[in-house]
Amino acid sequence: MLYCVCLFPRRDVQERANSYRKRYDPQYARIPPHIKVTEPFTLADDELPAAVANLTEVAKGSEPFTLHFHKFGTFHPTNNVIFFAIQDEPALQKLHRRLYERVVREEPRNPFIPHLTIGQDLTDEELLDVYGRLRMTELNLVSPIDRFHLLYRLDDGTWTVYQTFLFGKEC
Repeated sequence: MLYCVCLFPRRDVQERANSYRKRYDPQYARIPPHIKVTEPFTLADDELPAAVANLTEVAKGSEPFTLHFHKFGTFHPTNNVIFFAIQDEPALQKLHRRLYERVVREEPRNPFIPHLTIGQDLTDEELLDVYGRLRMTELNLVSPIDRFHLLYRLDDGTWTVYQTFLFGKEC
């Protein structure tokens, strides 16, 4: 089965993200606004208990932190994605590294650029038009983070939470 570790920002950040996602993200209905800390990875059913145990250990060794969404960004021309950019947060980078060391156990396919997607699968013209307007818009959102979530993908492509892991605690 396909899994992923994500963070969900607080409600006001999700509402602001959804105000864009409804228009610009065809994946809007498949998963709430989120920050992917790992790329999707496969686990067999018999590997899941060890993965959950390792996730619990990573969570116990993590401290809460705050994410600051400070501007709009894009991956264009590599990928037609628009996102809320996250100001450098060392704790998030550390969490990413620990999850790959303890759970995913393979090298990430792409560099880790923390972000919250608000638009994807746009044509070049759409992306340049939308991003051209958004980059002039002030963005200053903050979200405390005290947990991460293990999600799994259903057959219809929807992602759902398998388990939540609180920082500094046993789950």
